[in-house]
Formats: sequence, C-alpha cells, structure tokens
Amino acid sequence: MRLSADLKALEGRIGHVFQRPELLVRAVTHSSMSSATRDDNQRLEFLGDRVLGLVMAEALLAHDRAATEGQLAPRYNALVRKEACADVARQIDLGDVLKLGRSEMISGGRRKLALLGDAMEAVIAAVYLDSGFEAARTVILQLWGDRIGTVEQDARDAKTALQEWAQARGLPPPNYIELHRSGPDHAPVFTMSAQLDNGEAESATAGSKRQAEQAAAKALLDRLESA
Repeated sequence: MRLSADLKALEGRIGHVFQRPELLVRAVTHSSMSSATRDDNQRLEFLGDRVLGLVMAEALLAHDRAATEGQLAPRYNALVRKEACADVARQIDLGDVLKLGRSEMISGGRRKLALLGDAMEAVIAAVYLDSGFEAARTVILQLWGDRIGTVEQDARDAKTALQEWAQARGLPPPNYIELHRSGPDHAPVFTMSAQLDNGEAESATAGSKRQAEQAAAKALLDRLESA
C-alpha cells in the first residue's frame, strides 16, 4: 500500500516512516468515515492512550527523581489529557489529513479538541504496532518535547483545584454559568463564569464549554491565591 502525498508529509512531521502504511491510514480515519471495508481509529485510540501513559510516566520519573507521587500525578495528567494531545495534533497539522465523513466535515471536525486528541492517540498506537515500543517512545518524546520539562509544578486540573480551595474554606463547590454563546453551530464560542458562594467570580471564553470553564476556574484561582 502506498501513502498519499499528504500522509507521506505527515510521516515526516511525526518522524516515523511506516513499514505498514495501512496503520497510519487507519489512525487518521474517523468513525464517521468508516465502513465495512475501512476500519476507523477508535481501537487504536484505546491502545495509544495506554502507550502514551507509560512513556509519560517513565519520562516524568526520569526528569525529577525527587518528586513524590502527589507531585507526579498532576503533571502526568496535564501531559496525557485530551487538551495536551490535541495541542500536539495541531503542532503537526494532524487535522488537515483526517479522513472524516460529511457530517464531521460540515461541523468543523478538523478543529474539534476531542477528535484531534483521539487521532493523536491513534497515531501513537499505529507507530507502536508498526515498529514497537521504542519507536513509539521516540516519537512521543520528540513531539511532546519541552512540555515534559516545563509542565507546571502543580499541574492540577483547574476546576479540581478551585473546588479544593473552596472546600478548604468551608464553601460549597463552584458553579459554572454560561454567560454567552456566539459563532456558527460548527464552531461555537462560549463565555463561562466560575462563581463561588462568597461572591468571587471570573469568566473566560473558549471554543468549548469545558475549555472555557477550565480557563475561568484558573483565572479565579490565580486571583484568589495571589490576593
């Protein structure tokens, strides 16, 4: 099987030449495009998530030999969560080569965080199945690059951290309120507010409710902790 020109270019951006090119084709095929004769990337995503997790765990242990489990866990979560995978996918223009069905094409699937993150994990699995763990490790460490060394010392999920801050002060969990939604259906923009019972609040805008909530929680927590 010969790869198309765009997938050959993707090989270069990944830093891996496939012995079994059909694995890369499968990795970039979304379920909206699958058929009886074309496999999608969902099973590869499942495997790639585990391969990525092991590589990140090893890398974090090697990077900071004095870190406790309590310090390592949030750093690990920050490096393997969907947002991080989607960020790496954008770095290599993975969205440009995804094979999507018409519905996903119309709804802006090439820019969707979850879809990009899933495809990145599928590509990792494709490399692993093609050439083994060491090849997958090499690709992951190259693509994640400085993220491993610069991950925040406390990389807790912002919403979780804000909830812990509130509970430590006898407050109920924060509320998240949608303040505004704009843009077309295929590319909405949300403004969300993170609010505490003591009247403290901050808002943020992003391309998904989840991202906007996280950004609002971080903004509020940053202000509270610097006060």
